Amino acid sequence: MKVNNNAPDKVRPRPGVASRIKAAFGRLGTFTGRVARGDGGFTLPELLIVLVIVGILAVLAIPRFFSVTARAKMAEAKLMLRQVYTLQEAYYYEYDRYASDLTALGFEQTRLITEDGTARYLIGIEEADGVGFIAAATAVVDFDKDGTFNVWEVDAEGVIRQRVAD
Repeated sequence: MKVNNNAPDKVRPRPGVASRIKAAFGRLGTFTGRVARGDGGFTLPELLIVLVIVGILAVLAIPRFFSVTARAKMAEAKLMLRQVYTLQEAYYYEYDRYASDLTALGFEQTRLITEDGTARYLIGIEEADGVGFIAAATAVVDFDKDGTFNVWEVDAEGVIRQRVAD
């Protein structure tokens, strides 16, 4: 078998490419260049660029985070109102009328966050008779600090709607 001594052992970049890359990175003052020279730390422009990028990412992410937490808090009201609706339906099938208070339903209000509990909504039955009922969940915390408290309601058809948006 013949060996071709003219074939290169490795593929090498075109002449001049490596020197152009080194020059470009050298002008930017990259971390690898400082390590090779024995310098330590980052330059002020590098730190400022990183801070600007982190700031832009924070500006984009924080509003989305707040909307997610607000929706999670509203889900609490919907879940509790769904439970009241289910209890009211069971009460109606037994007594042919809707209950006018939560204790008759067997609903136990979780301790409110204002009383060192976990619930952010106060549940109450606003009206009830033999035809229908309306129960409301009123926020005890102003989520966006604008002075308006979130209110949700459920009726005898099981429709849950937001009465007052926060």
